[in-house]
Amino acid sequence: MKEILDKILSPNDLWSIMLFIMFITLIAWIISRILRFIILLILRARKKDRFGRTSIQFLRNSVKFFIGGFAFIYIVYSIPMFKSKANLIFSGAGILAAIIGFAAQAALSNLIAGAFIVIFKPFRVGDYIKLDEFRMGIVEDITLRHTVINNFENKRLIIPNSVISTDSILNHTIEDSHILSFNNFKVGLKADIDLARKIIQEEALKMPPVMDNRTPEQILSNKPQIEVRVIDIHENHIHMRAYVWINEPFLEFKTKCDLKEIVHKRFVKEGVDLPIPITEIIKADNI
Repeated sequence: MKEILDKILSPNDLWSIMLFIMFITLIAWIISRILRFIILLILRARKKDRFGRTSIQFLRNSVKFFIGGFAFIYIVYSIPMFKSKANLIFSGAGILAAIIGFAAQAALSNLIAGAFIVIFKPFRVGDYIKLDEFRMGIVEDITLRHTVINNFENKRLIIPNSVISTDSILNHTIEDSHILSFNNFKVGLKADIDLARKIIQEEALKMPPVMDNRTPEQILSNKPQIEVRVIDIHENHIHMRAYVWINEPFLEFKTKCDLKEIVHKRFVKEGVDLPIPITEIIKADNI
């Protein structure tokens, strides 16, 4: 390829050098677009395969970077003017190389961390992860530099790969999408616990995302699908908790809200004693 270009372009002519750079840049752009389009077709075909999709999407993000880097190196070493200066810089600039390496340390750490995330898969594109109370959502993309998380407000969290790879992550969907949801309820001290339990179980079974996670042995032994336990008894209420299996983690919050509302309405309708705050009144004598 270089021999053909040398016949058309003179490396000592400014216009020829500019045309040469534009030509190589165009070729690199076309190759990048073609490869990214092919990878996009593979991504669509493997939409449900989170393991493969994450690796392919990371590769797609890497294509533009590496092809651009190869094109830049090819341009530098194909033009004598640039090649001589590049050789001079790289042959006797150990200090400069050290400075550049130090400056690029953060970029390299993000690149390596991104590769480790793709290889070891602590999370994948499409996973529901939680770093803390404020950073949670769906992994939307893993680039060379950062991970993009779409939170439930449709806002994007941009977290450097070097940061997220060292944080402790709660992954709700790393194995499967089934989660055990804790649903807490409070009833009064004089409440009929059996009636409250019955109401909670009946209403929980009506929720569409609720699933039956019992083993065949547990079904034969008539173990209830929804377990409701008394967690604690306080001075003004009884704390009850329903253990509800949900087949879609993204619907857990909505399901918990709907269940609390409908259970409260049933409690009021059927006369279940509700907690009443106990207020201590202190009467002070006039001084």
